[in-house]
Amino acid sequence: MPRKDVRGKQGAGKAGAAGAGVEAALDELYATPPAGFVARREELALRARTEGRAQDARRIHAARRPSLAAWTANLLRRSLPEESRRFLELGEALREAYGSLDRAGIRELSVQRRSVVAALSGQAARLAAEAGQRLSASVRQEVEATLQAVLADPGAAERWAAGRLETALTPPSDLLPGSAPPGEVARTAPARPAARAPAKDELAERRRERERRLARAREAVEAAGERLRERRAELAEADRESGRAGERHERAEEEVAAAERRLHGAREELRLSGQERREAEERRRTAADALARAEREAREAAREAERAERRGDG
Repeated sequence: MPRKDVRGKQGAGKAGAAGAGVEAALDELYATPPAGFVARREELALRARTEGRAQDARRIHAARRPSLAAWTANLLRRSLPEESRRFLELGEALREAYGSLDRAGIRELSVQRRSVVAALSGQAARLAAEAGQRLSASVRQEVEATLQAVLADPGAAERWAAGRLETALTPPSDLLPGSAPPGEVARTAPARPAARAPAKDELAERRRERERRLARAREAVEAAGERLRERRAELAEADRESGRAGERHERAEEEVAAAERRLHGAREELRLSGQERREAEERRRTAADALARAEREAREAAREAERAERRGDG
């Protein structure tokens, strides 16, 4: 029995690992630009089939290629996880605030909401450009609509949080341009007569609660705007540092090219001097041989002169 339990645990562990593997594969797939999605999907599905994970292969193969706007929204979610988390929290705060604010408060939050969405969609466009995808005006509008939907609709927020959108999201009709802000239609409609008027203390408490919610929503929007400004400043500084690094790289390339030219010249000089040295060595050997021959000839001449002198004396 214990051995059976161990095998069961091992099987569960393998199943868990396989599940984690397919989730990682899908995460990678939805991070792939749309142009390369299908090819990468087939590669990952084939790998899963080769490893004997037929169910995972079918799940991977069933994944649909995202539109460019959906891919950009997924890219934003994955590239800026902390900002995305705070954006989701901002949506929760705004949805809570819309339920209890008056018309003026709702309009103020609507303006601030659009400002945050515009800034974040700008960051998404920059991320897409860095990945080699330039967004048209219509695609940017779809990205903004998706972010508007995330703020307004908890279901849309949940889908975007998963990072696997296949199509752009559409915000509720009361968030479309020209529509009344959420909650305004209900507030401007004629109210039904109440059975009895609420007590003054209850009305005062409701007003205080609305003010508290408005204050929290404003703080959330201001904090989001501040974080976006910080990210913009960081991006600008990174751009400047990238420019400085590019200049240093160009100078280094020029110095390397100059050093290579000097090295080439030195090697040529070394080659010529070596050739001259070999020629000089050859001339020295020739001269030494000639000297040796001259010395032998001189000694032979001296000996011949001595022999001739002895013959004359005799």
